[in-house]
Amino acid sequence: MSLPTALVVEADGGSRGNPGVAGYGALVRDARTGEVLAERAAPLGRASNNVAEYEGLVAGLQAVLDLDLAAGAVIEVRMDSKLVVEQMSGRWKIKHADMQRLALTARRLVDRVQAEGGSVDFRWIPRERNKAADALSNVGMDGRTVRRDLPAREGDADGVGGDAGAGPRAGEGDGVGVRVGDGVGDGDGVGVGSGTDRPTFGVGRVPLSDVYVSDETVPTLEGQTRLILVRHGVTDFTESHRLDGRGGADPELNDTGLRQARAAAAAVAELVARSEIGPVRVVSSSLRRARQTGQAIADALGVEREQDADWDEQSFGSWDGLSMGQLMGSRPEELLRLRNDPEWAPDGGESRRQLDARVGAALGRAIARGGTVVVATHRVVLMSVLCRLLDIDANRAWSVATAPTSLTAIEVWPDGGVQVAFVNDTHHLLGLV
Repeated sequence: MSLPTALVVEADGGSRGNPGVAGYGALVRDARTGEVLAERAAPLGRASNNVAEYEGLVAGLQAVLDLDLAAGAVIEVRMDSKLVVEQMSGRWKIKHADMQRLALTARRLVDRVQAEGGSVDFRWIPRERNKAADALSNVGMDGRTVRRDLPAREGDADGVGGDAGAGPRAGEGDGVGVRVGDGVGDGDGVGVGSGTDRPTFGVGRVPLSDVYVSDETVPTLEGQTRLILVRHGVTDFTESHRLDGRGGADPELNDTGLRQARAAAAAVAELVARSEIGPVRVVSSSLRRARQTGQAIADALGVEREQDADWDEQSFGSWDGLSMGQLMGSRPEELLRLRNDPEWAPDGGESRRQLDARVGAALGRAIARGGTVVVATHRVVLMSVLCRLLDIDANRAWSVATAPTSLTAIEVWPDGGVQVAFVNDTHHLLGLV
């Protein structure tokens, strides 16, 4: 077989628990034919998802060198980890020691390829187009090792239970059951630059004193306890500007709200994947629209959704279902009292003081458990959290936008310090119809 001049390296890594049981997978293809030339997979013990992704990259590049295919080769590395692709392309900083070490190892392998006259470019692809490497990484997470060169070289270990050289392509014989066509010949996909043009957090919004606004276009969370607060998607009540509080009609997400929830779930999963984090939990309020939003996020992260009614929206009592226009026309003074007087509540409703007490309790429970907590909740609840953490009054909090399915992130450090990383991130809604 003549050596190809164009190669594709597909790499992936995963962690069940993040950090948890981890493994990586990688393969090398002839870019012209899609033929699989090498497969690699191995367990990593306990590691984070990001570390596993880097290990997959290192294994894929090393496989090219092991096969003596680097000379003059044009190599495209395809991964669904935007973090690794952007860091290896030099556009994102590498902050964590483990990833700095692995990135240096990968860079040295790239240098070796270049020393032989080859080139290496990095390209992000959607997860669904990285199925072959994903399947291999799951083999690694299952505790098995794969080192297969195809056609097999004498002495190579199969590592999956079949004979060395059992078949020339992945998915035949005792391989890992992935098709050669996965990720090849499916169109151009999304290049490295796509999806990174995101708004800088804080631009065009009313600033809050003592709020740290990131100057990075894509945030990474680093604190000991991390809260990602997600407002629910829209309902028919939301779109008609009607109040829908605790104990009211409890509307469900409409079609737009469901699309927003899925987009937010993908954004949260991406944020979690690029942040070195502890255990991840998803909590929602007991109201239907927040439950639906929280479930979409839990599904994207592969965890169970928890429920805590203390994250429910404020109860508006007899006002529930009324529009803001109706209230401004018939009860303007009472509407101002609802906003300005923490002790006042509509008939059968809940005052801000009562809301703040239960939200404060929920916030305390979330912080005490540590790790990363994603909370699907509501507009006034988000305001209550920001008021508490930033020591601002409710009037000022009304000037902070928290759009449906926007993301707000808070970090709590070991010394008790609190940092608002960003507020009202809605980049995932750009272009959503």
